Amino acid sequence: MESPTFREAITDAIRYWEPRRLLYNGLLAGIVLYYFVYFFRTNPSLKASLSIDGFLGLFLLAVLANVAYCAAYVVDVFAQWSSYRDFWRTHRWVLLLIGLLFAGILTRFFSLAMFSPASA
Repeated sequence: MESPTFREAITDAIRYWEPRRLLYNGLLAGIVLYYFVYFFRTNPSLKASLSIDGFLGLFLLAVLANVAYCAAYVVDVFAQWSSYRDFWRTHRWVLLLIGLLFAGILTRFFSLAMFSPASA
């Protein structure tokens, strides 16, 4: 089997990962929204602690989460250049699931730290 060119590997990676970025961002946004609403309902004094710095912090974390998502490209292109390309292309969803789980856990911890009454 012939390995793909760099351009072919990148194109294939973009076709796979970019549509799934919506799922990734949706999951993380859902987690943040859940904890924000939960703590807002249980602790109305959270409203007083809302600030532009808090929103800028959330924006920064969202950008960093998307930079971290791009790490999948390195793994994907490297695997496509190996002799395991066909196997990888049918099983790369495992990397997506592991990444979703890892990012979801990190997002939960950051949300708890940002919105819990102890941090306000």
